[in-house]
Amino acid sequence: MKNFTKGVAVATVSTLLSMGGAFAASFTLSVNTALSTDDPVFKGLEQFRENVIKATGGDVDVRLFPGSQLGSDEDVLEQARAGANVAVSTGGERLAVFTKEFGILGAPYLFDTYDEARKVVTSPLFEAWVEKLRKAANLQVLSFNQYEGSRHLLTNRPVKVPADLAGIRMRTVGAPVWLETIRAIGATPTPMPWTETYSAIQQKVIDGAEAQLPAVYGSRLYEVVKYITTTGHFFRITGLVTSAKWFDSLPEKYRKVLRDEALKSGDYTSKMTIDTVPQYQKMMEEKGVVFSNPDVKPFKDAIKVVYDKLDLNDLKKQVDGVLGR
Repeated sequence: MKNFTKGVAVATVSTLLSMGGAFAASFTLSVNTALSTDDPVFKGLEQFRENVIKATGGDVDVRLFPGSQLGSDEDVLEQARAGANVAVSTGGERLAVFTKEFGILGAPYLFDTYDEARKVVTSPLFEAWVEKLRKAANLQVLSFNQYEGSRHLLTNRPVKVPADLAGIRMRTVGAPVWLETIRAIGATPTPMPWTETYSAIQQKVIDGAEAQLPAVYGSRLYEVVKYITTTGHFFRITGLVTSAKWFDSLPEKYRKVLRDEALKSGDYTSKMTIDTVPQYQKMMEEKGVVFSNPDVKPFKDAIKVVYDKLDLNDLKKQVDGVLGR
């Protein structure tokens, strides 16, 4: 009887998923990501969708929109702030405009491992930031443990030291900590939507970019860059953020489901990222991209000014405190 019941439950969830969101859910959450369907983040979101539908018996539906189909991260965050039933997979740098503390999560060379990052984003310190964000911007963090990979330099000329980046217009995220980091290591930061990066490099509007390997492969940037320099200047940790107003409209049991499943999804994404990064490098090497592993000390030395300029030293001390450094 137990196995029969389990089989019925699995079949029900499979039926609901196959209906593509056409079932009569009481609540619907539309989730936006800039990344492609091949990216580990999207795979994690697919698991999140399946588990939420299963855990709520189909009463909460989750719809996924890759490639920024709902708009830029900033656009979706504004929709969420207005109370819309949307969520976005995004980084702390985009939340820092509302709550400064989130900016530290995008700071250069902050974490060395996923375990370190996860410890911080599941700590009481982080939950205090989550509550502060709710009050400041009507935004609710569901989880913040999606490891997308360490970010590296993508160029069409070799890079060994920061001085080699002089004159290179480099695509990055248009947030202070990212702009200042790219400027500190010698390039000219050029913010633009991720979806425009390929054509901008191809048309020589910019000279390069910086990104994590799964995203590079998913966007086929290996077709327009020759070199990837593994500086690992950003340890890319992101989260799933929705409307606090919409979140609060849910029954308490569903609010718990969303947060629990988002955390599980983040762990799933992160493990997949860690496991597949070497494969992405191998596939791009086979396509002719040249990888180099520089001495990162000159880059670490160069970015120290970022913490001073953006007044992040106290926040770094708080993070180090959680990590027992």
